[in-house]
Amino acid sequence: MKVPFIDFTEQHQTIKKEIETGFKEVFRRGDFVLGKAAEEFEAQFAGYCDSKYGVGVNSGTDALYLAVSALDINLGDEVIIPPFTFIATALCISYTGAKPVFVDIEDETYNLDPKKIKQAITKKTKAIMPVHLYGQTADMDEINSIAKEYGIAVIEDAAQAHGARYKGKRSGALGEVACFSFYPTKGLGAYGDGGIVVTSNKDIYEEVKMLRDYGREGRYKHKVKGYNSRLDTLQAVVLSAKLKHLDKWNEQRSNHAAYYGKLLKGIKGVKVPVAKNDRTHVYQTFAIRVKNRDAVCAELQKRGIGVLIHYPIPIHLQEAYRELKHKKGDFPVSEALCEDVLSLPMFPHMTKKQIEFVCENIKELVKK
Repeated sequence: MKVPFIDFTEQHQTIKKEIETGFKEVFRRGDFVLGKAAEEFEAQFAGYCDSKYGVGVNSGTDALYLAVSALDINLGDEVIIPPFTFIATALCISYTGAKPVFVDIEDETYNLDPKKIKQAITKKTKAIMPVHLYGQTADMDEINSIAKEYGIAVIEDAAQAHGARYKGKRSGALGEVACFSFYPTKGLGAYGDGGIVVTSNKDIYEEVKMLRDYGREGRYKHKVKGYNSRLDTLQAVVLSAKLKHLDKWNEQRSNHAAYYGKLLKGIKGVKVPVAKNDRTHVYQTFAIRVKNRDAVCAELQKRGIGVLIHYPIPIHLQEAYRELKHKKGDFPVSEALCEDVLSLPMFPHMTKKQIEFVCENIKELVKK
């Protein structure tokens, strides 16, 4: 048996006809950029997130960058982020001339540790950017409380948490502004790149809307120096079709995660993800911790099991950020996770037999 890391085949069949119909309508109208379907999807997704406004952009990275820019964060400012995340979280800050300041993560959830935030705040701190890693939100009450105390903004990096909830509220409505990626492998993925900025703050909405389209208010009236970052209308058609199924697909992921947890429970050398009681986990990624990770990973791949490693090097130890002069040992929880985290196959239409096959092989390899 072979088990891919992700398989879109059945998912596509579910929405194929709706997408084809939507594409034909776009072809008829010819509104390929900032078209009707894109505008409709922005409203749909913002409503799904319990927020007022959505601005579609061309990637999750641009969503983060434009959100940071809209908050007037620039040269000399600082933004707090975790070091265990995809590098885009840091890059969006660097693009503005500001500095990413790292705070270590919680050992159980892999998310930003609120207990360590205050010691990293300075007069230059303008925002905290928690990452809802792998599909579970950070502890937003604690983070928002700290942000309010110091008068700084909260930007959700929700790139992996479409539909996740924290104390009943959706990701996307837990800070001043939230950013999502629609990269194909996400819980809500396009058939190419895409992203969105979601907010209930009208000023942020209007600023991001201008920034994503050359900084203009009218066709040739440019108020600020903007960018070219717009969600294609055809991608919006795909996303709109998928959004109708997202909650069901998230439920399927959750059921798969529970089955993984059941089969791997009590296996020495294996630690499964922890889902907190006050929030939901949408399992964008099902990441276990396993001893001798690299050897286990290589052998599983040889056996046709599509495992991956997210992320083997924390951002503070990446060569791209050598100017920050961090060293090994600065953020021990993140560094330990980088050594043993392993992402298992996870997609809505997995079968129990596939999960059983993955777990049987993990058990065998760990025993060795």
